[in-house]
Amino acid sequence: MRPRIRTNVLTEYAGLARSSGLDPAVVLGRVGLDLAVPDRWIPAAPVARLLEVSAQQSGCPDFGLRLAQLPRLGTLGPLSVALRDEPDLRSAVALLTEYAPAYNEALRLRLREDGDRAVIEVWLEFGEPAPRDQVLDLVMAELSGIIRALLGSGWRPRSAGFVRSPPADAEPWRRLFGPRVVFARRSNSLVLQAQELGARVITSDPSLRPYTRRFLDTVVAPRPPAATAGLADVAEAVELLLPLGRLSLTRASRRLGLRPRELQRYLAQQDQTFSSVLDTTRARLVERFLTNGRYSLTEVSQLLGFSAPSAFSRWFRRQFGTSPTEWRRAARARSESDATSAWESRGWP
Repeated sequence: MRPRIRTNVLTEYAGLARSSGLDPAVVLGRVGLDLAVPDRWIPAAPVARLLEVSAQQSGCPDFGLRLAQLPRLGTLGPLSVALRDEPDLRSAVALLTEYAPAYNEALRLRLREDGDRAVIEVWLEFGEPAPRDQVLDLVMAELSGIIRALLGSGWRPRSAGFVRSPPADAEPWRRLFGPRVVFARRSNSLVLQAQELGARVITSDPSLRPYTRRFLDTVVAPRPPAATAGLADVAEAVELLLPLGRLSLTRASRRLGLRPRELQRYLAQQDQTFSSVLDTTRARLVERFLTNGRYSLTEVSQLLGFSAPSAFSRWFRRQFGTSPTEWRRAARARSESDATSAWESRGWP
């Protein structure tokens, strides 16, 4: 099933589109979306195309940033209630990472700690070629705004990195993220001081936390069952070992604190094998790498743990019915087609 996103993420879209000289109904029709019914699921990839076309038609390269309208905790519905009562930023980020897919199934967040730095990585998994610059601008601005709402209006990340190419004018990004904004990176990320993870959430009320958590679990989405969480741990171990070129059942078992036979037995109980988890993890990661033009196909094959690009190409064709080169070309062509359609719709040559 194609990843979906809730329409409340686009609550302010029509107003922004009109103020930017667009007819929202026309642009929505162009990408096949209808926002008439509030708070329902719609496919995520057309949303990405909507924002890209809107940026092109309006001549506003910062359209996604404008849509974010920081801070906007309300777009997360009941999750915003629980976030504001978490004791510290670390807990809030963990909660957001766990429950964000209840509002955007394509969104992935990961927190990494490296010495005195903490890095929140952001990426999207659409399962199909789709433009990403504007929707990632939106997500990054939303994330920064959420943290600012939790820690105070003066908060800014230590730095912010974007995969997108540098815009002609980076000032809108600097206004939102601070002076240390860098582009053409290999990942989208916010970098914080590690000690900030322990910062107290200014809206936190410890007496309400048990009730807000219970409310969240009931209304938004229950926590995954132990079996699903266990498979996620296996997938995480596979993901960490893949780029090191040292992935094996034995090494993954060791990282999980299990014997190889124990891991095999556990996976069999979940109707999985180590190979099936490996394929699923690679399929999830490959979209992120292929849509980033700064990775060569050789680098992508290495990041996915293949011994040679030819082995990667054979695996990719079995999984997706096309070659990595053709998939990447289709993604670029789709983005260029969206941009061309945007210009033609305004009657420009």
